[in-house]
Amino acid sequence: MIPMGLVYDRIRWEEKELIRASKEAGVPLKLIDAKKVYINLFENANVLKKVFESVVLQRCVSYFRGLHITAILENMEFTVINPLNVSLTCGNKLFTTLALTKAGVPTPKTVMAFTPQTALNALDALGYPAVLKPVVGSWGRLVAQVKDRESAQALIETREEIRSALLRIYYIQEMVKRPPKDIRIIVIGDEVVVAYYRYSPPDDWRTNIARGGVSKPCPITSELEQLAVKASEAVGGGIVAVDCMESPEGILVHEVNGTIEFRGASFSTNVDIARKIMDYVIKVLKK
Repeated sequence: MIPMGLVYDRIRWEEKELIRASKEAGVPLKLIDAKKVYINLFENANVLKKVFESVVLQRCVSYFRGLHITAILENMEFTVINPLNVSLTCGNKLFTTLALTKAGVPTPKTVMAFTPQTALNALDALGYPAVLKPVVGSWGRLVAQVKDRESAQALIETREEIRSALLRIYYIQEMVKRPPKDIRIIVIGDEVVVAYYRYSPPDDWRTNIARGGVSKPCPITSELEQLAVKASEAVGGGIVAVDCMESPEGILVHEVNGTIEFRGASFSTNVDIARKIMDYVIKVLKK
C-alpha cells in the first residue's frame, strides 16, 4: 500500500481514530506536525515527498495554516484531501453560500455589508432577529443573535474596535424559525455516511458540540441524502459535513465544513467514521 501523510497541528480524538483506522486498513501513515516543519518553495517536489508523501490528509485545526500548506503542496502536484478549492470554500461562510446558491441548494437569506452603517441598513432591511457571523470561524465563536437595532449597534461597534479586517466584513443571515436543533450530515466522496441531530444546550441557542450541544442519530431520508450530496458537490466534494436546519420552508443548508470533527457522530451513531475516511483515502491512493 502507498504511504499517506497526515498533516496536523493538534492530535485530537479524531486524529487518534484516523491513526487507528490506518493501521487496521494497512495504510502506512506518516504523521507531520505542521508546527514543526518549514517548506522551501524552491525545493524539488521529490525531496518534499520524503517529508509529506504524495497523498496528504490535511487535518490542521487552524484554517489558515492548513489552507496555505494545501496551496503549497498542490502547487507541487501533491494530492491533498481535501483539495484547496474545497478547503477555501468551506472555510469561508460567504464562499460557501455563493457555491450553494449557485448550485440551487436552499440556504437561509443572507446579506453582506462592508461598513458599520451599511451593516445596520442591511439588518433593517432583513429584519430582526437576525444572526451576525464572522466569515471565517468555527465552533460558534463570535456568532451572535441580533435582536434589535440597539444590540446591532453595540455588536458592530465592538467588532470595529477589535480592528480585525475579517470582522469588518459583515455576514448577516435571517434567524430561521427552527426547532432547538440542527442536522449535520457527513458526506465522504459520494456516500452519505451518517446524519445526526445536534441539540442546543439549555443556556444557548447554538448547537455546536464544542459549546455543549448534544448529538443524537437522525434517520437518513432520501431528501436529506440528495440535499447533502448536492451541497457536497457544490463545494467541490471530498470529506465534508453539511449542516442543515428544519424551517417552515423546508430544510436549509447553512454551512459546509471541510475539516470535520466526528467524535460526537461516532459515539451517537456507532458508525466507524474514521474507517470510512480511510476507505475513501485508499480509493484516492489507488488512482
